[in-house]
Amino acid sequence: MSSAEPYALNRSREFAALTQSGYVMLLVSLVLVAAAVLLFISAVAPEQVDGLRMIGAIITGFIGLLILCGFYMVNPNEAAAIQLFGAYKGTDRNEGLRWVLPWLTRSKIAVRANNVISQTIKVNDARGNPIEMAAQVVWRVTDTAQALYDVDDYREFVTAQIEAAVRSIGSRYPYDDIEHLEITLRGNHEEVGVELRAALIERLAVAGITVDECGLTHLAYAPEIAGAMLRRQQAEAVISARKKLVEGAVTMVEMALAQLSERGVVHLDDERKAAMVSNLMVVLCGERDTQPVVNAGSLY
Repeated sequence: MSSAEPYALNRSREFAALTQSGYVMLLVSLVLVAAAVLLFISAVAPEQVDGLRMIGAIITGFIGLLILCGFYMVNPNEAAAIQLFGAYKGTDRNEGLRWVLPWLTRSKIAVRANNVISQTIKVNDARGNPIEMAAQVVWRVTDTAQALYDVDDYREFVTAQIEAAVRSIGSRYPYDDIEHLEITLRGNHEEVGVELRAALIERLAVAGITVDECGLTHLAYAPEIAGAMLRRQQAEAVISARKKLVEGAVTMVEMALAQLSERGVVHLDDERKAAMVSNLMVVLCGERDTQPVVNAGSLY
């Protein structure tokens, strides 16, 4: 048997508790208290005290007061886990005034959605660059028994697992890719968010918690390399722009030579073609406006 199997066998599971409507039991308690008062009055009314009625009044009043100790309130999006001497006896998710046997204890737990923004942490991405990351997570409790009894503090557990998941996702992908050939943290927010949510759901399942929504709220290079990476990004952007510019210029030169040859405008030998290509590439790829030189005489 593997090490994970014994834990799976001992995992808590939520089930409905046997509880009663508090309004009905409140009526029962008031009836018993009123009956106890009437029995007491009738027991002391004669000259001689009626012991049987007095005992009945005491017992009825004690039961009525004991019932009052079993009331508790369940607010909207809240649940109450019921225990008997440390043993889990179910969860009550019914809203309003509820009642259970007085010797059963109740532990309240909220099942509403919680929004958490994690602290900014430093992570090394897939290329080893230090980056800063933070995530926003919307989570809620789905299994109250697991949240209360299978982890020490489920809120601290959520915080720790969010940090671990963010570190795992951050080290799996590069921060950026100028060529857009792979998934990156900066360029693929939706894909990264989906994977982060799946990782969190798997990690938080042991605590009976699910994740409704999550995504990165902060993503940047660490301060110690931010300046260098900015210059690198600028250089990569310049190289990419130059590459596109040269590709377009070569295409335009090819088109110009082909159309001149097809239409018979001018016949150029290899030497003149080379000179023309050089001039066109300078005009098309130069950063400054070119100053044309008009040759009114012979080309020779």
